[in-house]
Amino acid sequence: MSSEQDQKQARAGRVIALVIAGAMVLWLVAQWLGPQLGLAGRYALLIDFAAIGALVWALIVTLQLWRARRDKEG
Repeated sequence: MSSEQDQKQARAGRVIALVIAGAMVLWLVAQWLGPQLGLAGRYALLIDFAAIGALVWALIVTLQLWRARRDKEG
């Protein structure tokens, strides 16, 4: 049972890492591509808020994962 829970926590950690990396890569690409396409500044702000939302989600899930591991250790 413990091994199964460890696997779930490891999977959650990988998802968190992918969300952080993906958000940053998409944000960088959008920041570069926006001026190239002549997009208005409000779209850059929308992209910024989306990246912040992804990072806040990752932080919350990371804290939940950390607390679950801490509680498991006793």
